[in-house]
Amino acid sequence: MPQSDLFGDASPAAAHGVASAATSPAERAASLRKALHHHAHCYYTLDAPEVPDAEYDRLFRQLQALEAEHPELLTPDSPTQRVGGKILAEFAQVTHRVPMLSIRTETDTEASGAEAFDTRIRKEWGLTDATPVEYVAELKFDGLAMSLRYEGGVLVQAATRGDGETGEDVTTNIRTIGQIPLRLPADAPAVLEVRGEVYMRRDDFEALNERQRQRIAQGMKGEKTFVNPRNAAAGAVRQLDSGIAAERPLSFFAYGWGDVSAPSEGGPVWTTHYQALQQLKRWGFPVAEQTSCVQGAAGLVGFHRRMAAERDALPYDIDGVVYKVNRLDGQQQLGFVSREPRWAVAHKYPAQEEMTQVLAIDVQVGRTGKLTPVAKLAPVFVGGVTVTNATLHNELEARRKDVRVGDTVIVRRAGDVIPEVVSVVLDKRPAGAVLFTMMSHCPVCGSLAEREEGEADHRCTGGLFCSAQRKQAVWHFAHRRAMDIEGLGDKLVDQLVDSGRVNTLADLYSLQLQDLAGMDRMAEKSARNLLDALEKSKHATLPRFLFGLGIRHVGEATAKELARHFGQLNAIMAASEDALLQVSDVGPIVAHSIRTFFDQPHNREVVQALRDAGIIWAEGDALAPTEMPLAGVTVVLTGTLQSMGRDEAKDKLEALGAKVAGSVSKKTSYVVAGTEAGSKLDKAQALGVPVLDDAGLAVLLSGNKP
Repeated sequence: MPQSDLFGDASPAAAHGVASAATSPAERAASLRKALHHHAHCYYTLDAPEVPDAEYDRLFRQLQALEAEHPELLTPDSPTQRVGGKILAEFAQVTHRVPMLSIRTETDTEASGAEAFDTRIRKEWGLTDATPVEYVAELKFDGLAMSLRYEGGVLVQAATRGDGETGEDVTTNIRTIGQIPLRLPADAPAVLEVRGEVYMRRDDFEALNERQRQRIAQGMKGEKTFVNPRNAAAGAVRQLDSGIAAERPLSFFAYGWGDVSAPSEGGPVWTTHYQALQQLKRWGFPVAEQTSCVQGAAGLVGFHRRMAAERDALPYDIDGVVYKVNRLDGQQQLGFVSREPRWAVAHKYPAQEEMTQVLAIDVQVGRTGKLTPVAKLAPVFVGGVTVTNATLHNELEARRKDVRVGDTVIVRRAGDVIPEVVSVVLDKRPAGAVLFTMMSHCPVCGSLAEREEGEADHRCTGGLFCSAQRKQAVWHFAHRRAMDIEGLGDKLVDQLVDSGRVNTLADLYSLQLQDLAGMDRMAEKSARNLLDALEKSKHATLPRFLFGLGIRHVGEATAKELARHFGQLNAIMAASEDALLQVSDVGPIVAHSIRTFFDQPHNREVVQALRDAGIIWAEGDALAPTEMPLAGVTVVLTGTLQSMGRDEAKDKLEALGAKVAGSVSKKTSYVVAGTEAGSKLDKAQALGVPVLDDAGLAVLLSGNKP
């Protein structure tokens, strides 16, 4: 339905024109309300705003001023009533004209639960042929059920479910939700009760909790963080001060209706549930885009599986899906049992949050040396599996959540995400529970554990010596941009380290044919090829060797700058942080990392063992950057080059002193674009960066600037 049909002549031009031309305050107020309703519908429902926020705010302030000057013009559907501010002593009770009944929950969380529902429906109807039943499949939102009552097209009451018969009047707070229309189009029935879910998006929830943490840090009393989006949404809806409720970012989805004018009284004539939802959407109510018409058990199973796969990517929480017989006469025929509809069922997914106890907090060392505190838990079934460990990420996060041994905690596991502790149930904290503090040394190798300035994670400085980092160190050392040991992939590295054949990098060069012959997928020819590759890698370059050592923050470019600046490995190993800071691209963090690496005796021992194993490279005097013809030039390579591979072009450019970057910026000197160049070429053209082809690259590689 066109927007002009929804809102009369409330197009932006018409709305503004009427507002400016109207002479009486009542006409101006009506015109402003119409324009603001229109823009709110475009923004919240259609996701297609027609004016910037500043223009909406300008119209809003005009209406506020007009209503302040003429209080008699204030109407219940005025957009200014979304802001709230009045503190209520208590919520009035609301008796639902049509009870808000719950629906039965299918306890089988597998796809077979969907098949069981279809079987029951077919049995109720005595269906024996293969004709499928048509259903509406919806998301089961993890929020707060809400009833919205409109009379004469105006929102007059919002009420919680309560006990199904009686709920609480939360109209003032619900008016603060931008997605809920305050006035309906002219073709809406005289009475319409829309039912749906008030919820909070995950990003809004995180932003809210961040604000709460800031308030707590500022010493504001009575502030707290929220456990999950549902609790935050429920707390906002039941907030006695609607001014506070207006600060909480709430959203709404419609999925049904209650009391509606009869067709004889101008009410809608609906034949299917899906048809009714589409009409609610046209009247301005948000309906989840995933809502689908499906056929039979196969359609239900497909929807269940599809939403399970998409669940973690949704911007809001769901705890299942809902199936409903689509035909309304079919719903009426099936009726209710024990105050639950026979024609609908909630099919839940395994719970993603459960409560358990922290038995201990251990520290694990990752392949890159990161130290991660891990809560050891009393076993709990969550997210479809039994969980005994949950990550605390780092010391700062563990302290922020204030997780202590003995605490009762809420654990979350969503999909394949690593289980994590969401929050602590402080009421259950045992006396004497001690705040977690990260250890000062690696629990695996005993090396110093450091947290660099500006970073959250502690890391083991053991590097090549730490057995927890051994596999990562060996794999990185063999990388084609490092020592280029062809045939030494991650699966073989795992076998070599797990079997004890490789404990340090130097052990690679003592491997014999018989050591490799027993490995999985390692035939004699493959073993000989690997031994040949190891022998070939002994003839290295200083930059490749430095990069292969896996020093934190030292990438290929930095390794080349170090080699160029110092010329010799011994000079690099002996350089002070101040001396390292003289190298291009080396800042305080990188300099400290290099110095820390070479200050560890075991790292120096590994370097010497590699040299003793026969690894050699050409060393010489340091080259001043000014001697390099392309010093100060930054190049970005994109697309397929005809004259050479991009790796070869990168090596040649860097050998001439150029810096080869991965992204285009205003500081880029040239972009070399081959065939099938993509967004980097577009960005270069937008920024006015010179673009070169293969011929231009050849000019650069001759040491000249095009």
